[in-house]
Amino acid sequence: MKDAIPANPTDEAARAQLFARFRDLGIAAPTVPYPAHRTVEEGKALRGAMAGTFTKNLLVKDKKARHFLLSFHEDRVIDLKTLHRRIGAKGQVGFASAQRVQEYLDVRPGALTPLGLINDATRAVTPVIDASLMGAEQLNFHPLINTESTGLHPKELLSFILSCGQEPLIVDFDTPLPA
Repeated sequence: MKDAIPANPTDEAARAQLFARFRDLGIAAPTVPYPAHRTVEEGKALRGAMAGTFTKNLLVKDKKARHFLLSFHEDRVIDLKTLHRRIGAKGQVGFASAQRVQEYLDVRPGALTPLGLINDATRAVTPVIDASLMGAEQLNFHPLINTESTGLHPKELLSFILSCGQEPLIVDFDTPLPA
């Protein structure tokens, strides 16, 4: 596949560390093959009847170079012009570079995932979770590569994030912002 992330020993070591963390936390983390894709629309067409709620994940940065990893329902539209007011960012946010995704989370574009927080040793990235995801039975994320999908219950996701030394922001994107 042209968009698949090539396997290398570093990727395999990182994945082994990720799944060891799941075991330590008592998280089953069912993982299934998932065709490589670059967009949500491609992913929808390729996944078939896979169980669970699918997410979109974006790394954004504010005017003070603070980074936020957003995880929200794949069909939600996020208003980047007002996002800073919801997440406590300084000024409007913009997309972080592919270099920052690699540097902070050690994943490549196309495989962005909150599971990459395991690699954020400096805790440079603030995780932001869409409150609407918290009622799902299963949330699906790439396990550091874009050719698989790992299912987690929202409480398992929170447990994982906390184990990475992070406190996620749970944001209700459905509540109107004050004028």
